[in-house]
Amino acid sequence: MVDSGIDAGVLDTFCGHGGRVDAARAALGGADWIDLSTGIAPWSWPFEGVALGLERLPEPGAIAGLEACAAAAFGADPAGVVAVPGTDLAMRLLAPLLGARRAAVLAPGYAGHRAAWPDAVAVGDVGEVADHDLFVLASPANPDGRVADPAVLRGLAARMTVVVDEAYADPAQGLCGEASDELIVLRSFGKFYGLPGLRLGFVVTGPGLAGGMRTMLGDWPVSSPAVAIGTAAYADASWRTAQAGRIAEAGEQLDAVLDGAGLAVVGRAPLFRLVACQRAVELFAVLARHAILTRPFAGRPDRLRIGLPRGTVEQTRLAAALAEFRS
Repeated sequence: MVDSGIDAGVLDTFCGHGGRVDAARAALGGADWIDLSTGIAPWSWPFEGVALGLERLPEPGAIAGLEACAAAAFGADPAGVVAVPGTDLAMRLLAPLLGARRAAVLAPGYAGHRAAWPDAVAVGDVGEVADHDLFVLASPANPDGRVADPAVLRGLAARMTVVVDEAYADPAQGLCGEASDELIVLRSFGKFYGLPGLRLGFVVTGPGLAGGMRTMLGDWPVSSPAVAIGTAAYADASWRTAQAGRIAEAGEQLDAVLDGAGLAVVGRAPLFRLVACQRAVELFAVLARHAILTRPFAGRPDRLRIGLPRGTVEQTRLAAALAEFRS
């Protein structure tokens, strides 16, 4: 491996998940960092002017209204849509509720799946799922963007519980309209709407499991700002359409930059690209010297995930850093 100039322990800091800009600044210096380490939209829903309700507890009717707005966007039954303070926590709550004895998770995949089901067997393909009673996967997958065949997932759900993490599916409705106690869908608000700090997500399931989730979460599962912003954002269909267009255009522009640098894109979702490069660790280091944070992977020194730059300035800076790497 080419010496990247970055200590292996420091590199490991950025392999767990994206978004560790403070750690990058502390370890590597620089001030004006561009964070391309996450699959989060670089444009946020404009929440200015929304009454956040911080002076009072969330009302049950307001939470139900949020879930109804989300259900309409997902094409799901509101009775089975449960608001949660982020899907990462939701998975950790689901694990004891589901009580699986022989779980399987798709790998490579999101580290949170393994954290929620630490004893699960890793499988490399949906076709490898056999005598399990629970299967957990992301679709589109993280980090390679693979989309599972819905028909295959329906077939699996006829004989086991299937948890489909659709964090990167927005604005498509995905499998939400078919969710049940056996086919559970997770949806994230923060990625497509560009507001991950709000910590808002949804479990889309059948009425039985939804009731168990609501009992476990209690009367105030999400904050008043999450209720107010989420309700307004899901009702904003015109913004959702415009956001999808912005993301698609930015993805095409990122593809052009990566192609110009001679990098092979081996995985893609609307909000990120996965590139194959034998010198990916060195590439991470070169980009870091330009204060551009990307996502490396432990055990895969030939892969790097790159999120969407925001606008021409960030695209130009990324292109310049890639040109230095290539020279």
